[in-house]
Amino acid sequence: MSPQARRDDLIAAALDLFGSRAPELVTVDDIVARAEVSRPLFYRYFASLRELQVQALRTVTDGLVDGLARLEQGPPEDRLRAAVRGLIDVADHYRAGYVALLRSGSVIATSETDAAIDEVRNRSVALILDALGLAEPSPLVLLTLRCWTAVVEGALLSWLQERDVPREILDGWLVDQLTAMLATTSAHDVVHRPT
Repeated sequence: MSPQARRDDLIAAALDLFGSRAPELVTVDDIVARAEVSRPLFYRYFASLRELQVQALRTVTDGLVDGLARLEQGPPEDRLRAAVRGLIDVADHYRAGYVALLRSGSVIATSETDAAIDEVRNRSVALILDALGLAEPSPLVLLTLRCWTAVVEGALLSWLQERDVPREILDGWLVDQLTAMLATTSAHDVVHRPT
């Protein structure tokens, strides 16, 4: 196995374990047992458990950004629905990692993971602006989109933990939320736009 493949295998083992328990509860022994390697081999690729945790969570955010980058063409609503569906898929696949990444006060959170989350948020806003054909959005539109990304994050965190809303309803509901928010913003933007 190549060094990169071994490193990826250790990250995959950690993410697999995060599916059943919080990242801060997963130990080096758990990871080496899952990956079927020795502790010395683990430390050949990662200086510490913390380094692996950050890399594993970075894998989650990279998955979110990659998912957003592969959107199909089509009407704005279809593109947004596909984007939200992609975010739901990645968040669901990496459930515990995603929850740990966004949970306030997580012991795994670092400035690096915060920057990675901001990258996903910024990519989401850029995608929506592109889908809507807005090259120069107003400050209220930008504020609306940033607020909506917070709505998506909060909804996904709740949905991942409670599962009380059917998955097939979630993406449409979130897109409808954005549509309503943008309609309200449009009404206020006209009234408050400087002349």
